[in-house]
Amino acid sequence: MKFEPPKENIDSVEEIIFSVFSSLEEKGYDPINQIIGYILSGDPTYITSHNNARSTICRIERDELLEELLKSYLKNSK
Repeated sequence: MKFEPPKENIDSVEEIIFSVFSSLEEKGYDPINQIIGYILSGDPTYITSHNNARSTICRIERDELLEELLKSYLKNSK
């Protein structure tokens, strides 16, 4: 018998960012500072394990995360 971990319903980078942001807020952290710390250092301990946020954000590469943030910023700055 093979163990299959429960599949999370979060698929897109955008959904992952919002999910992690929400989890950080729920725990009382400053989500912006924590996510920046994670992007710059690569240290996943910047992200809380609350609601599996740490394992969720580790599913994507940091460059993908940065790319999505930049795209969103530029799209909304027009």
